[in-house]
Amino acid sequence: MSKPATVEEYISQVQEEVRDGFIELHRIILETAPGATSVMSYGMPAIKLEGIVVYYASWEKHYAIYPMPSALKAFAGKISSFKTSKSTIQFPHGETIPEALIKEIVAFRVQENLNKAALKKSAKKNTKQGD
Repeated sequence: MSKPATVEEYISQVQEEVRDGFIELHRIILETAPGATSVMSYGMPAIKLEGIVVYYASWEKHYAIYPMPSALKAFAGKISSFKTSKSTIQFPHGETIPEALIKEIVAFRVQENLNKAALKKSAKKNTKQGD
């Protein structure tokens, strides 16, 4: 796979036999984060809303989402049946993509980013008032 510049280029380079599954993963993630922007980062598609929400990719034998360690910790019980690492959850090709779980994780990450942005905005406002 050559290094794609856009998410569309990335999708066009996913193995043809698993591309439809990746498109489904992409759709689920985008639908769960209205207002998010689709970007390429670290050579992978990602969605951004007040910062990166999740990265996701297709590999030789699986799809993966990279939802940040906080989400992995929060969903530890729900993701225990999947192969995970400190930053990723893997979904084997050929198996049903767990749409409800992915939606929960993405929604959790969107809320985390929105909360973080609100705290920053509040801190800035308080700093200006104290000048």
